[in-house]
Amino acid sequence: MKRLCAAALVFVAVSAGAQQFPTRPVRLVVPFAPGGSADLVARVLGQKLNESWGQQVIVDNRPGGSGMIGNELVAKSAPDGYTLTVGTMGPFSVNQTLFDKVPYDNVKDFAPVTLTGIASHILVAHPSAAVETVNELIALARVKPGQLAFASSGSGNATHLTLELFKVMAKVDVVHVPYKGGGPAMADLVGGQVLFSFASMPSALPYVQAGRLRAIAVSGGQRSPLFPSVPTVAEAALPGFESQDWQGILAPARTPADVIARLNADLVRILGLAEIKSKLAGVGFDVKTSTPQWFADFIRAETAKWARVLKQSGTKAE
Repeated sequence: MKRLCAAALVFVAVSAGAQQFPTRPVRLVVPFAPGGSADLVARVLGQKLNESWGQQVIVDNRPGGSGMIGNELVAKSAPDGYTLTVGTMGPFSVNQTLFDKVPYDNVKDFAPVTLTGIASHILVAHPSAAVETVNELIALARVKPGQLAFASSGSGNATHLTLELFKVMAKVDVVHVPYKGGGPAMADLVGGQVLFSFASMPSALPYVQAGRLRAIAVSGGQRSPLFPSVPTVAEAALPGFESQDWQGILAPARTPADVIARLNADLVRILGLAEIKSKLAGVGFDVKTSTPQWFADFIRAETAKWARVLKQSGTKAE
């Protein structure tokens, strides 16, 4: 992600039809329940696109199947730019290896538009858990093997893979509890039905600030500006630990190149606005944009990388 191509450097001829796009409402599918990171970012983008286009952008939550239900819908939609999806690491880099059957091909069935950004996760605990540091969590997990439950936004999603990496590096046996999105997972975590999670920053942030969850560590390679006093997992206990999620916008395959170019230009412009960068940074989302081709190559590379990780760890779908 450090060598992103600047979308502004690549120009594609846009036809008169694409210049007029859109002429009717656009559906932006979020393949997860409301309240999670993908949902929050989609709603910020949807509002600004609505203002820019003068056309309604409908954020359509289609949770289930570890993101596959919503993405299958988009893959089978008309390739005209009027149905888009929020792609994330799980459905577009992990599911192809994690599950025996995936109802779409993450490369052949989609036309990438742009990367939108990356985000670290935050290791959080319910206040009732007697844990304040990563080392205390590891010690507790070793005393109670197979007893500590960790919520995630779904099997194969970034929060799940971050947990699997933690299990391997910390050499602990904990229980993975998958949900149909960050919102439902957060509801049970705040309610105390589960006590731990590597949660997305946007979904966990308000609860940490309100004191309803305890922030223990950040999953990325550096501390978050939102929690400067909270260490990374690597510096707290596990050197070399690093896990981040990514998000981007994709259309169905065979969507005309000029429509993809128009979508890319509008999204890159909006994501470059200071107010949008500030708003998303405020929930732990680091804006990064790209050309469609760079994003396509990135998805292929991520798929290959996580295939190796999954095979090495022996992680299976739950």
